[in-house]
Amino acid sequence: MIAIDTNILVYAHREDSQWHESADRCLTQLAESGAAWAIPWPCMHEFVAIATHPRIYDPPTPLEDAIAQVECWLEAPTLVLLSEAPGYWQELRHLLATGRIVGPSVHDARIAALCKQHSVTELWTADRDFNRFQGLTTVNPLVRM
Repeated sequence: MIAIDTNILVYAHREDSQWHESADRCLTQLAESGAAWAIPWPCMHEFVAIATHPRIYDPPTPLEDAIAQVECWLEAPTLVLLSEAPGYWQELRHLLATGRIVGPSVHDARIAALCKQHSVTELWTADRDFNRFQGLTTVNPLVRM
């Protein structure tokens, strides 16, 4: 199963992104493939925070539009939402300790732990920081499509 990181969600949503067309095509292909694909809940939260942030985008996405976008993704019949389940803390603790992860990188470790816990085969992201997490395959779909 492929999981999607926040940056791909933002790029697919924001038409002013230089990566918009590629990211939108990636999500459309996943949603229409008939195969299960995933979004970690923390990435949904972060999508709303980033898209609506007035210091990141001028103009920012109106909150109503960001909510509508999330609801559109939630309607995809093959979407799997990744959330914490029993054993999550052990996975996160392992990633934190082995990678010596601190500060803002803890958020990325949380996403990596969710992906590993749910047997995600690839995390699609444009963020190279995820390469620090052993056992999680990351792919930047924007450079190969």
